[in-house]
Amino acid sequence: MSDSQQAREHWSSNLGFILAAAGSAVGLGNIWKFPYITGQNGGGAFVLVYLACIAVIGLPVMLCELAMGRRTQKNPVGAFKKLTPASSTLAHLIGGLVVLTGFCLLPFQQYGWGVMMVLLGGAIFRYSWVVVGAMGVLAGFTILSFYSVVAGWTIGYIWKAVTGQLNFSTVEVAASHFGHFITNPGWAIGCHAIFMLLCMVIVYKGVQSGIEYWSKILMPVLFLLLVALIIRGVTLPGAMAGVEFYLKPDFSKINTNSVLQALGHAFFTLSLGMGAITTYGSYVDRKQNLFLASLSIAGLDTLIALMAGLAIFPAVFAQGFQPNAGPGLVFQVLPTVFNQIPLGSLWAAIFFFLLLVAALTSGISLLEVITAYFIDEKQWSRARATIVFGIVIFLLGCLSAVSVAGWENIEWLHRLLVAVFGSVKGSFFDVMDNLSSNWMLPLGGLFISLFVGWIWGTKNAMAEIRHGSANFADVHLFSLLAGLKDDQAYNAEFHVLTLASLWGVFIRFISPFAVLIAFFYTVGWLKLS
Repeated sequence: MSDSQQAREHWSSNLGFILAAAGSAVGLGNIWKFPYITGQNGGGAFVLVYLACIAVIGLPVMLCELAMGRRTQKNPVGAFKKLTPASSTLAHLIGGLVVLTGFCLLPFQQYGWGVMMVLLGGAIFRYSWVVVGAMGVLAGFTILSFYSVVAGWTIGYIWKAVTGQLNFSTVEVAASHFGHFITNPGWAIGCHAIFMLLCMVIVYKGVQSGIEYWSKILMPVLFLLLVALIIRGVTLPGAMAGVEFYLKPDFSKINTNSVLQALGHAFFTLSLGMGAITTYGSYVDRKQNLFLASLSIAGLDTLIALMAGLAIFPAVFAQGFQPNAGPGLVFQVLPTVFNQIPLGSLWAAIFFFLLLVAALTSGISLLEVITAYFIDEKQWSRARATIVFGIVIFLLGCLSAVSVAGWENIEWLHRLLVAVFGSVKGSFFDVMDNLSSNWMLPLGGLFISLFVGWIWGTKNAMAEIRHGSANFADVHLFSLLAGLKDDQAYNAEFHVLTLASLWGVFIRFISPFAVLIAFFYTVGWLKLS
């Protein structure tokens, strides 16, 4: 082991690691997005589909990232650099196809996309799979820049709740107020700055004293706030209609689009493909059980998402509102709901503080990805990396903060992008969201699966996973399900179906295919009725 590895920080306990990694996974997607997409897809049946997608994609890919991080003790770029072979035919093939695609775009006057594809293909051909690690770091950088803006909205709404400004009589009034709030540069940039400062302070303190310490505080607080909101919601008159809608499956409302939406959200909510899990895995001791850790992380993330729905839907139904309000459910419908119940300002403040906590646990993991890269690869100090890139991300995020509704405030950038790429859909905020969420993350997850399954190899990955979790590789699956895992007669030397072999099949075939289908659907290349 090198000196740099010996000096590397590690989690002080398995609990600290699980809470930190679960905190990375638990974010606005759990509290904000999951309830409204559940509402749009009929409730309980969608929840079951979502849980199946977590098992199909989430767990296998998460185990890959944890194994890569712990094996190399590096950030995503360093992990791929250390594990990538001297030559990879598959990487050369992918790089060549990307370059060819770029050249094919040039005759159609798609110069911006063509040049970008040629440069990307050349990078893949030159640096091989290390590009996937770089894409994870870039994804973390991009996501945090606009994620911090949305997190800042929760800070503003906490203040508005405390000062009694969320007294909306109708959803239309709430929507108008929210629109004015997010397009006010002073509010948007100020709250964005506060959130980034909170992330920087925690990451600046390091792995144990910063991330782990605050995760041990923030995650229990998150859980307790959710419990309080659930109790308040289910005790409202008429709340049981919301509970029934949320938990009673209605499979007539499930279609192919619902499944693909659940598939995409399952991937996004676990922080996969953005380098966070790989980075957190690099701080794990080899004695810790990665398999049980991945189950715990996915379980906590899913539990929080399910609890969020149970906190929201009973209150929404109790006040006679529709559960399929979409993205406006949190910032428009719920403030109106809280205004109609006793001590509504207090419950609104608690709810938006809950959102802030969830956003903060994810925000610090995203900043840690960039920080770890510059510590490992560029030998920067933690203080320097945190401060410099915290400021850089803040400045980039300011562009999103002032362009949520359109390009009016940064028309110069709009003209530049149109000149280079021909057309731009949505605002700058939308561009950053689409680039990272719909492109970088699924492609990152796809290539992580292919790399572990076919390049590094499931055999090598399993050798790493065995440290601390030998049973994962050795126990026959049917013996485990039958409660016979300690019976030697049922655990012979050779087995066809162990947990390890099942994981290998998923990571080599099923997970890549599922991610690819979800990616095609998300970017609009797969149209379904």
